[in-house]
Amino acid sequence: MAPKLIPDIENIVEDLGVPGVAAVVLLPVFIPVVAGVGKPIAKAAIKGGIVLYEKGKGAIAEIGESLEDLMAEAKAELAEEQMQQALEAAPPEAEAG
Repeated sequence: MAPKLIPDIENIVEDLGVPGVAAVVLLPVFIPVVAGVGKPIAKAAIKGGIVLYEKGKGAIAEIGESLEDLMAEAKAELAEEQMQQALEAAPPEAEAG
């Protein structure tokens, strides 16, 4: 007995039912419609992602600059404190008189 290459139409209709057959028949109609609607939505999502990326990149740059400023201020304060401690620890100079 040779294997069947094409299944019986009756078996397909029984297995899928009316909604399944309707879906198979109408699928070539719905694919272009869904693609036509889906493409602008996909483009809008991609554009939104690009905009968010650019804004995020700018925000991260600003945060980096703020951190650099804070670090510079902290280093300056530490240097000032060390200078003050060095002046306080230095022996008083002999008064000229």
